[in-house]
Amino acid sequence: MLIFVVLAVLLLVVDQATKWLVIQHIAYRTGEIDIIPGFFSLVHARNSGAAFGILSGYEHRMLVFAAFTVIAVGVLGQMAWQLPDEDRYQTVALAMIASGAVGNAIDRVRFQYVTDFLRVYVDTPSVKTWMIDNLGTNEWPSFNVADSCIVVGLILFFIYYLFLQKDEAVAPSPAEAPVEDLPSPR
Repeated sequence: MLIFVVLAVLLLVVDQATKWLVIQHIAYRTGEIDIIPGFFSLVHARNSGAAFGILSGYEHRMLVFAAFTVIAVGVLGQMAWQLPDEDRYQTVALAMIASGAVGNAIDRVRFQYVTDFLRVYVDTPSVKTWMIDNLGTNEWPSFNVADSCIVVGLILFFIYYLFLQKDEAVAPSPAEAPVEDLPSPR
């Protein structure tokens, strides 16, 4: 449980610090810092909805988000509490999901929106044209550290359950139990 709490708090601090830096140093909607020109940059965007802007026009969305976050973090904390101490893989996955949920909840409570700043896009003319023609856009919706934690945590969680979880040995029922050879009567 200690790993869960420490990692969740650490990732929450990183999320909030990076959002603060973006708010302080990148102009909203107009500022951009190219990291990998034509592919990745830092921007200052705001999302008043959930992932990909879902619920952005819904009047009571903050109540929905708050209720969902409280329930989700409670469930994640309970799951982490029940894990064996040596199960660090799932503990890390759950801590990442919890920190992301709390990080975005803090923004929603403080500002009524979430600050996003990681922009992934394609500016190569032929690829850009194909993407716009076939997908309607040449960029992924902007996201942040909390979003990344949620996605990576969920991926780790599902990888564990799909590929790494060892099946627990189940004792055979009495009907399925092998019958021992009994000495034959003479």
